[in-house]
Amino acid sequence: MKSNMKRLSSYTLIATALLGLAACNRGDGNFDATGTFEATEILVSSEANGKIMELNIEEGDRLDAGAMVGYIDSTQLYLKKMQLSAGLRSVDIRKPDIRKQIAALEQQIATARTEQQRMENLVKAKAGNQKQVDDIVNNIKYLQKQLDAQYSTLNKTTGGADAEAESILYQIMQLDDQLQKSRIVTPQAGTVLVKYAEPGEVTAAGKPLYKIADTDLLYLRAYITADQLSTLKQGQTVRVFADYGVDEQREYPGTITWISDKSEFTPKGIQTKDERANLVYAIKIAVKNDGYLKIGQYGETVFE
Repeated sequence: MKSNMKRLSSYTLIATALLGLAACNRGDGNFDATGTFEATEILVSSEANGKIMELNIEEGDRLDAGAMVGYIDSTQLYLKKMQLSAGLRSVDIRKPDIRKQIAALEQQIATARTEQQRMENLVKAKAGNQKQVDDIVNNIKYLQKQLDAQYSTLNKTTGGADAEAESILYQIMQLDDQLQKSRIVTPQAGTVLVKYAEPGEVTAAGKPLYKIADTDLLYLRAYITADQLSTLKQGQTVRVFADYGVDEQREYPGTITWISDKSEFTPKGIQTKDERANLVYAIKIAVKNDGYLKIGQYGETVFE
């Protein structure tokens, strides 16, 4: 019996030693900071009001930047645009043709000037009457005033029509913008994390439709002590580790992209190299994802 107890005790010691060795091989306790992986997430919201006609995405889908994934009902906007376009054509039709409308007066003035020249020649030849010349000159002045007045009126009418047309054009541009915003377009490449809406639902401007994140580049948000702060800088290369199961661990190269300039209390569940430290500084380490890293996964880092 005593012999069996001794053997069992020996096996327990050996197993404990092996577990300790495995832990050491995984890097447990040899890290400089720990944290969780996160990504740059974008909440894509509706920019228009109305019924969602299409939303062709599912959670986990990979989307390209600028991809149109659906649209919101824009029938009324389109009809309004057609109405304004018709009004624009109507304004253009109503604009006066200035050259044609003043052509008759210009012809009368030209004829009067020819007659004036003829009468002046007759007066010089002692065959005409000066009063006839004066009457023609006065008539030309009267016709010129009529021409100027008509030209001014036509210019004002044309200017008013141009202003009205410009106003309609701005309204059409506003509708074009609203029609553009009725299209649901992905702002950047990424993976759909959450889908908040479905086709057939009525949405409103600002209401979330789905959330995407660029999972090709993840960030390990870790926390360091004040002593470590003086040894780190942005752009510095570090080693990042992620655990996969009990015995598997992957190492990744990482780059420090951000160091907080304000201290905070150590977040719950986060370990630091100095467990006595209460105040820590957050850092972000960019890590290229090979497909195994996941958002929210724990990671460790060792500074070079």
